[in-house]
Amino acid sequence: MIYFIGAGAGDPELLTIKGKKKIDQADVIIYTGSLVNPEVLQDAKLGCQIYDSAGMTLEEVISVMKKAEQQGKMTVRIHTGDPSVYGAIREQMDALDQLGITHEVIPGVSSFLAAAAAMQVEYTLPDVSQTIILTRLEGRTPVPELEKIEALAKHQATMIIFLSVGRITELCERLCMGYPKNTPAAVVYKASWPEQKIIRGTLDNIAEKTKQAGIDRTALIMIGRFLGDDYALSKLYDKHFTHGYRQGAAE
Repeated sequence: MIYFIGAGAGDPELLTIKGKKKIDQADVIIYTGSLVNPEVLQDAKLGCQIYDSAGMTLEEVISVMKKAEQQGKMTVRIHTGDPSVYGAIREQMDALDQLGITHEVIPGVSSFLAAAAAMQVEYTLPDVSQTIILTRLEGRTPVPELEKIEALAKHQATMIIFLSVGRITELCERLCMGYPKNTPAAVVYKASWPEQKIIRGTLDNIAEKTKQAGIDRTALIMIGRFLGDDYALSKLYDKHFTHGYRQGAAE
């Protein structure tokens, strides 16, 4: 059995209990060494074979998994955050399916969730935004034409942008084709790590502030009015609002 595990955003205590148990029981561990906090591996059992996939190809990763499976060993494949977001796990699972090797995914805390916790914000504020867009700039990995930043910006929804802080000036210029220039913005560097940094601003100054802070990688960019102070109170706790668990108070 192969277990794909989301290691969380960085803080090893954000690893799920289920994920932690599997890592500690594993005979073979393959982890993304360039991103995963090595403290996640601190309780790996004696004799566990550990591979850093940062320099490995897909074929090499699958080869390690196949060999371990043939030897009756349990393999854990660790990805940063949650593996469903920019985790490249589909191609691994498809390859395992072709080999008849069973697998399971154990979710983790994505960096966009850890970033919200660090900022102490709510992405889906009433009367502000009820939609979250997770996206990235095109680079060596393209994006579909309908998902270009300019097109997404027209919705003025809450937007979380991965893998793009190195091109933040270009990004902000393109975002301004949909959002007003004074839209609140923030950059969270290494959310939940000890070296975490938060930069706050607006679309017209966040790029310069980020460059002055020396941040050019391993950061998320947040855009949207959810970072402001104006919003409506939730109906869920409104004393006049009736729902299946509570009768609203009369006026």
